[in-house]
Amino acid sequence: MSALTELEIFNNTSKIPEGWYWVNPSRSLKKGKIQHLKMLGKDFALFRSESGRVGLLEAHCPHMGAHLAEGKVEGESVRCFFHHWKFDREGNLEDIPCRSKLNLRIKTPSFLVEEHYGMIWLWVGGEIPGPLPYVPELKDQEVDFLHGTPFIKACHPNVMMINAIDAHHFTSVHKLPVHLNLEPKIIDQRTIQFNNTTNVPNTNMFTRFIGRFYKGPLTYSMCYFNAHTGTVTVGPDFLHFHIMFALRQNELGQAEGQTILVTKKRKGFIGKLVNAVLLELTRHVGNYFAKGDTEVFKTIKFHFKHPLIEDNSIIKFIQHAEKMNYANWGLTPFASDSYSHKTEVSHEKIN
Repeated sequence: MSALTELEIFNNTSKIPEGWYWVNPSRSLKKGKIQHLKMLGKDFALFRSESGRVGLLEAHCPHMGAHLAEGKVEGESVRCFFHHWKFDREGNLEDIPCRSKLNLRIKTPSFLVEEHYGMIWLWVGGEIPGPLPYVPELKDQEVDFLHGTPFIKACHPNVMMINAIDAHHFTSVHKLPVHLNLEPKIIDQRTIQFNNTTNVPNTNMFTRFIGRFYKGPLTYSMCYFNAHTGTVTVGPDFLHFHIMFALRQNELGQAEGQTILVTKKRKGFIGKLVNAVLLELTRHVGNYFAKGDTEVFKTIKFHFKHPLIEDNSIIKFIQHAEKMNYANWGLTPFASDSYSHKTEVSHEKIN
């Protein structure tokens, strides 16, 4: 019992598992612009260089602590508003205007960011990042995507995530005609996938009709990344729908989420039209899932006192989360060329 009630990482707001976390939609950050960003307990300056590359620096200038987002983008770098010190994307000091020769070695922390599915993602954790979240069925394929409506749930992201694999809940509350059996498959230390193994039962006219679209088990697959982002795949054999739920905790420890609808890229005008329709349909499904059980999440105080055999998938998810490395509020600064962090500071001797 203690293995499910005395947890170190799961549902713990002070320990953030290593992994990628969504920041903002890419379209919200234009070339040459810089923004304030506060997430996961840290303040950042988020910017897009004039060539279009995204950079993320620790918010406050190492000179006197001015917020770098009050400054401006110059080329591939950021210039602080207060004394016009200039830092590149890796945080290296490039220029102090009052000096003709730069004789100080100063580096402000920078962080790894990438763009995928029309989103900016921040790597949190150790020196070697893992892969960005993906749809297993579409991994390494070209895709089209559409963003759903952002949302907030009044619970920890981990608690919201287990709702998608709660077979007990699906059967008892939503009266799903198929009793799901979600078998876990560990992909790596940060990634676990659950796949349904049960067929549609031949019990009535409705289930017999649905069963015609499946040669094997009912398609329901959920893949989790660092216990905070998940991709669900549903649909008949001839057409699968893919929804990504990207979560992070906000300042109140609540789940702040963004749904991303994904489908394989189809060529030509007809392909674009088909994808537009499919993504819009998937968006409605994703919004339905995002709204589900909101009232429960407003008041839940998660405490797994009496696990049942029907809760097996949730137990496996929690056990997997407990084995992850975590950042513990300390985001590891990133130097893009070497995946290492070196803060170099030299102080001038003042008499």
